[in-house]
Amino acid sequence: MTVSFARLLAARFDGLPARMQQAARWIEAHPRDVALLSMREQARRAGVQPATMTRLAQALGYEGFDALRSEHATALRHAPSGLARQADDRLPLRAGSAEGQALEMLTQAQGQVADLCAGEMLASLGKAADLMIRARRVYILGMRSSHAVAWHLYYALSLVTDRAYLLDGIGGTGLDRLWHAGPEDVLFVCGVAPYTRAVVEATLQAQARDIPIVAVTDSRLSPLIAAQGVALIVPTHSASFLHAMTPAFLIADILAALVARADDPGTLARLEGLDRQLAALNTYISQPLEAAP
Repeated sequence: MTVSFARLLAARFDGLPARMQQAARWIEAHPRDVALLSMREQARRAGVQPATMTRLAQALGYEGFDALRSEHATALRHAPSGLARQADDRLPLRAGSAEGQALEMLTQAQGQVADLCAGEMLASLGKAADLMIRARRVYILGMRSSHAVAWHLYYALSLVTDRAYLLDGIGGTGLDRLWHAGPEDVLFVCGVAPYTRAVVEATLQAQARDIPIVAVTDSRLSPLIAAQGVALIVPTHSASFLHAMTPAFLIADILAALVARADDPGTLARLEGLDRQLAALNTYISQPLEAAP
């Protein structure tokens, strides 16, 4: 998706009809295909009529779909694709220093974290925490680079409540638990482009069953965002070959803290009980170990 198209879409997306929004999401997820495939084939893959693609382009200010397609073709000729090309484009493998690369990445992360302090994000965090606090159960899902964020939130919540369920299981059974969920529960999902198919499908199924969704994702056009829920949009651009997940981890930390804060006396009692169990099991090292003779 080109920068120009992204800006136009961000400004007008909410006012577009549902079919145009569906087409726009497909274009965002498949920028190479926009440049290479015919409009009819794109419409077929997006699940809409060809006329919808034309109307979408015109609604965004293009003369027609050919203009939108041409813009993506031009961008494709100058843009990297795939992890290897991204690494070649972003990492100074043949110039610069490791210290300079590290400083660039740390400075970028600092700016991304600062951007999370905006009022809109703070309001969304409050709404998301409220949904999770009131939920009967909190189901947590994330795969690939987003799995670590999901597991981190699950681990933090498991210390203070028994209502958290990680949708991750041996033998591909992780999503089975979601079939027990209903409108009184919440699905927390983390995912960034390119979106993992199983996560998108699970999110769509949850939407169809009116399960509120708290989505940590990277775009207002993300297929993980649902009307009956809260979207927490985090930046993921990185000078490395992989997404920057630091902002997403921070969001998970904050949500866990807000959920724990809502039940302060109960939280303290559970943590004290956990401390006693960990001590009884001798889980942690309480003093430095002596070197073997």
